[in-house]
Order: sequence, then structure tokens, then C-alpha cells
Amino acid sequence: MASSVLPSGSQCAAAAAAAVAAAPLGLRLRLLLLLLSAAALIPTGDGQNLFTKDVTVIEGEVATISCQVNKSDDSVIQLLNPNRQTIYFRDFRPLKDSRFQLLNFSSSELKVSLTNVSISDEGRYFCQLYTDPPQESYTTITVLVPPRNLMIDIQKDTAVEGEEIEVNCTAMASKPATTIRWFKGSKELKGKSEVEEWSDMYTVTSQLMLKVHKEDDGVPVICQVEHPAVTGNLQTQRYLEVQYKPQVRIQMTYPLQGLTREGDALELTCDAVGKPQPVMVTWVRVDDEMPQHAVLSGPNLFINNLNKTDNGTYRCEASNVVGKAHSDYMLYVYDSRAGEEGSIRAVDHAVIGGVVAVVVFAMLCLLIILGRYFARHKGTYFTHEAKGADDAADADTAIINAEGGQSNSEEKKEYFI
Repeated sequence: MASSVLPSGSQCAAAAAAAVAAAPLGLRLRLLLLLLSAAALIPTGDGQNLFTKDVTVIEGEVATISCQVNKSDDSVIQLLNPNRQTIYFRDFRPLKDSRFQLLNFSSSELKVSLTNVSISDEGRYFCQLYTDPPQESYTTITVLVPPRNLMIDIQKDTAVEGEEIEVNCTAMASKPATTIRWFKGSKELKGKSEVEEWSDMYTVTSQLMLKVHKEDDGVPVICQVEHPAVTGNLQTQRYLEVQYKPQVRIQMTYPLQGLTREGDALELTCDAVGKPQPVMVTWVRVDDEMPQHAVLSGPNLFINNLNKTDNGTYRCEASNVVGKAHSDYMLYVYDSRAGEEGSIRAVDHAVIGGVVAVVVFAMLCLLIILGRYFARHKGTYFTHEAKGADDAADADTAIINAEGGQSNSEEKKEYFI
């Protein structure tokens, strides 16, 4: 918004005269009367405040222009277009453009709507107030134009794994220029944009260089536009189609326990997945010929009555237009009793372990009992003395009886346990 004060009333008079000249014949007389009454109301004191606001509108929608007066003294309010043609003089519309409609008129406001706005309606619109000196304020209408078309183009409809492809997205004829964002699935990527201006409109082209992998097959590449005239997500997308060489995996379908013994049968299945799907899957024996009793049936390899001469590496190969791949299985044939001997050996080990555990437990119990016994009888003395002294009549006899010869003296001993 900007405002200015005209130096005199000459310009306002000229604008009013132009408005009268442009009006239909039926309105000219009424406009002349209004001009005369407006001139009679021009005050000689201080000016009044006239103001308005800038307007931003999306193409095709409605713009509202409001000329407002802070302190009104019933002075005439006039609205002019960028070419200085009078749109409304008070509540009369001299201009023939019916898209302008009066929303409100009073001594303090002139409000006008402009429907179906186009880019040609952009510019500066003037509000004038017939005071002394006259006042003028302007509002700028800015028209936003969303992109007309949004197009995405992929350099190659079908890409090969590891190849770098170019993807372009174009947003045409917008105002202002759009911002383009790239996504691969939910992951945002960075592109390079170029802007071309033509007649106040902008065309934006964004380029994305993308190296594809097999995981990208079927993933959408999204071009999304951000623009002030666009609400929500305006986007377009293309799905990637990526070709890749086979992925090969070997599964043993028999024997179920996975132990290959002499006399048993072996069945292997080769799973190969690629784009395009491999049409040929072959089995070979690395560094040797395939056993004569081996049976090949598509992706399946069957060997009956295994023996040690069948030991070796067996390879499954698959190919498509992109390339080829393989997977290896190493066969080792065990003795026919390999599984049984292993089971017996496992049982023997279990029995031996149990016996050892019982023996160790019994020894521990015995040690505990002996320890407690010795602890209880530790420091006990047993004394055996000659008892002849107890029956003697006097001391001399007691001594004689006590000595009792050599044999008696040897019997008097102490025993310590």
C-alpha cells in the first residue's frame, strides 16, 4: 500500500471529467450533479486519512478492493483502474466491465469486488478522496497463476540394473515460478531446475539423474510442485521398470535331515529369480562329469544310490538377457552307518558321564563322613595302669605289686588315638 497527496484539485477534476465522459448517457447528468455536490462539500481545514491494502488473488477467483476513510465528512470517494479510468464514483459504476460489483458504499468506505480475475487485471488501483487538498491512495493487485500442466518424462521406459537414467519434470506457465521436488518412493532426491520466463509467466524444468538398482523395480518416481496458488500436493509420478540378472539359490529337498550317506538318495532344487525371468536353468558338476545315475528335470537334480564317487561340487546356472549367475552345492557322502555310529557314540558318552557323576558324588559323601568323625574324636586319651596296687595292704606291697616284674612294667602303656 502507498499513499500520496495531490498538489491541487486539478487532477481530481480531470479524472472526474473523464469519468463523466465515459459514462452512459443516462448517468452523465447524475454524475454532474454529484460532482457539483462534492465540490460544495470540500472542506477548507486539515486533510483526512485515506487508506487501502494490497490484494493477492489466484487467477479466476475474486479480488476485493476497499477504500476507507478514518474521519468522514461525506467527501466523495472514487476508485480508478491502472489506466486511470473511473471504476466507481461513489456508488455509480461508469466503467462497463460488469465484473466489478459494489459490495459496500458509505461516507467512510467504498468496497468493490472484481470477479474472475485474470493476469491482465494486475496493477495499481487508485482510491481518491475529494478533499482540499485531494487525497489519493493506491492498492496493488497481484495475480497468482498455478502451473498449467505438470509432465514427467523418463529417458528409458525400461532400465538395466546399475544404469544411470535421466528423468525430467516440467511445470508450465505459472506465476510466480514453481518449486519442483523429487521423491523416489518416500526418499527425497535432489534435481537441477531451470526457469524460463515468457510474458510474465514462468516455465520450470527440473532434471534428475538416477542410478537404478534391482530394488528400484516398481518404485514410483514422484515430481511434486510447491506454489502459493496450489493447495495440497500437486504431483505426477512414473513407476520404474528395472531389469536385473538372476539371483540363484540351491535348496536340499531330500534327505530331510541333511546327512548324505551311502545308498541314500539326494534331491536338490534350484530357485532362480530375475527380470526378465530366467528361461533356462542348468546343472553341471564342477571339474568332473555328472554321475551317470543322476537325473536332471528342469531346476531339479536327483541322484539315487549315493556313493563316495559322487563327491564333488554341483553348480546351478541361470541366465537372462541381463546376465547370468550361479550357486554351488558341495556334496560329501558319508559311510552308511555314519549316522548310527554317531548315535551310539553319543549314547556311550552319556552313560559314561552318568557313571562318573555317581562315583564323584559317592566319594564326596565319604569324605564328608570321615571328616566329621575325626573332628569329633580329636584329643581323646586311653590309659591302662597295673591294678595290683589297689589291692595292696601297705605301700611297700603296693610298690611290689605295681612293679610286678618286667612283664608288668611293659603292660603299663599309654595309647593315644
